[in-house]
Amino acid sequence: MIAQAMQFMNSSLDQFLRNRFGLDESKVVLNNLIESNGSIPTINQNKLVISLINVEKETNKAFYNHNRKLTNGNFSDVSPSERYNLIVLVSSNFDDYSETLKFLNAAILYFQANTVLDAQTSSNIPAGLHKLEFEVEKISYHQMQGLWTAMGAKYQPSIIYKMRLITIQANETEGFIPAVLQYSTTINPL
Repeated sequence: MIAQAMQFMNSSLDQFLRNRFGLDESKVVLNNLIESNGSIPTINQNKLVISLINVEKETNKAFYNHNRKLTNGNFSDVSPSERYNLIVLVSSNFDDYSETLKFLNAAILYFQANTVLDAQTSSNIPAGLHKLEFEVEKISYHQMQGLWTAMGAKYQPSIIYKMRLITIQANETEGFIPAVLQYSTTINPL
């Protein structure tokens, strides 16, 4: 689900930019900021770069149901689904600084207008993704500096978003539970 969510966000943002600026070519790329050898990927040049920088487990609510009904009426006991938040860096990497700011601003507008993506707002949301929520992740200047240093990259104008509630379910059966086929409403007297 992580790859599907990231690809969906990438293509939705790219389509927004194409429509907004009348572009024929893609201006959004889902990629690392730095290659493992320390070089800057050429594919990132003159693009908004979307990078996954962290995955955190959502612990606020219980989201799981252990039982799934089978076609024969019985139930299977499955491991509970878990939900995760993806922390995403949107950085603007253009030769012309005014273009850098223009596209970063447009990305912020996109996320401000699309705080929630679901089947009602996006007909092409991938199967298995029910709803994606976006919120700005607030970090200080020093934390941002530390992030870019840890990535080994030179700072580019950027913003961080939390993409909420990516559900992951292994669908591994832990056991089977027979269906209740009959019940009695008779009360035994004491």
